[in-house]
Amino acid sequence: MSSIRFIHTADLHLDSPFKGMTGLPVDRLNNLRDSTFTAFNKLIEHAVKTKPDFVLIAGDIYDGEDRSLRAQMKFREGMRKLDAASIPAVISYGNHDHLDGRWTRFDLPPNVHVFNENVEAAKLSVNGQEVVIYGFSYKERHIRDKVIDWYPVAEHHDAFHIGMLHGSLAGDETHAVYAPFTKSELLAKQYDYWALGHIHFRQQLHEEPPIVYPGNLQGRHRNERGAKGFYEVELSKTSASLHFVATSAIVFDRLEVSCSGIRHANEWLTACSEALESFSTRNGAGIVELTMVDVDNGTADLFSQSPEEEWLEVLRDYIGENEPYVWIQKIAFAGQLNLSIAPGALVQSVADMIDGWTIDDWKDVLKDVYQHARGVKYLDVLSEEEIADVKAGATALLTAEITGLE
Repeated sequence: MSSIRFIHTADLHLDSPFKGMTGLPVDRLNNLRDSTFTAFNKLIEHAVKTKPDFVLIAGDIYDGEDRSLRAQMKFREGMRKLDAASIPAVISYGNHDHLDGRWTRFDLPPNVHVFNENVEAAKLSVNGQEVVIYGFSYKERHIRDKVIDWYPVAEHHDAFHIGMLHGSLAGDETHAVYAPFTKSELLAKQYDYWALGHIHFRQQLHEEPPIVYPGNLQGRHRNERGAKGFYEVELSKTSASLHFVATSAIVFDRLEVSCSGIRHANEWLTACSEALESFSTRNGAGIVELTMVDVDNGTADLFSQSPEEEWLEVLRDYIGENEPYVWIQKIAFAGQLNLSIAPGALVQSVADMIDGWTIDDWKDVLKDVYQHARGVKYLDVLSEEEIADVKAGATALLTAEITGLE
C-alpha cells in the first residue's frame, strides 16, 4: 500500500488584534497585526510549491465569531490558490469561529470541504487510495459535550482513516476545556492519524498512531513563545513521518542575559545586544522579554541606581531599529534582586508572606479581577507562570514605593 502526504495545521486566528502591545512603534505594530496573514501566506506558498495530497485545517481559522471581511477574503484567496494547484482542503470551524457567529459569508472554491455541526466523513481518492477524514465544526462557542463519542470506529482498514478534532484532553485546564477527550478514546476509533486543534503548543500525544497538535501558525502574545508553524505528514499503514515547517513572521520569546561581573552600564548594553543578535539570527523578527540572571551584589548596585523603566528605555534606544527588528517588551530580574536593593525588612516580610500563598490563596486574592464579567475574556487562565508575574510585579511596586522610585 502506498503512502499519503498532507499538511496538518490549526489555529490560524487570522486578523488577531494583538491587544496590549503598548509602546511598539506604529509601523511595527502594523507588521505585527499583519503577521497572522503573513504566516498563512507562508503555508499556502509551501503547499503550492510542494503539492501535498491535501491540507487539513483543524479549527479556529478566524480569531473571533465576528469574522472580519479582510480575514475571510484572505482565506478565500489562499483556498483559491490551492484549488488552482489541484490541492483539496478539509476544514472545520472551532470555538473562536463557530457557525453561529455573526459574519458575512464568502463562498469557498470547490476544492474545500467544510464540516458541518455533526460529525461526518469526507472522502478523498489519492492515487487510487481511499482516504476517509472525520470531523465537525462547532455550532456555538462552548462545546462541553464529549463529541468524540459521535465519531465512528474505522472500518475497511485498506483505506486511510484520519480524525480531525478541535478540543482538549479531559482534565487539562491550561486552556478552556472544549469537546474533551482521552487518548484511549481516540485510539479506540482505530484511525491512522488524529489531526487536533485548539491547543497552541506544538506536541505529539501519541506516536503509533500519531495524535498531534501542530500549535498555531503565529504566536499572539508572550505566553505563545518560540517558532510556530504546521506539520507536513507522510503517512503509511506502518509508519508516519512528521516534518515541522516554521511560519512565524514574528517570534515571541524570553531570553536570559548573564550579568556575571557586570559593573558598568555599557557592559550590560553589550551583553543584551549580543543576546538579541543571537536571537534574531535564529528566528528573525521578534518580541522578547529579557531576564537578567547571575546578578551579584555589585551588579545589583548598578541596577539600583535607576528604575527598570529607565533601563528598558535606554536599552531600546541602544538597540535601535536594526533588521530583523526585535522589540524588547520588558526586562526582569531573576531571584530576589528587588529585595537586595530595597533596604528594610518590610519588603522582605511581605515577599516571604506571598511566597507561602497557595494557588487557592491567589485565586481568592485575585477573584475581583477574574470574576469581573467584562474583563475576564481578556485574561489568560490563572497559571503558575501568571502568578509568578503578579508576584514579581507586586514586589517591584512595593520596592518602588519604599525607595521612592517612580
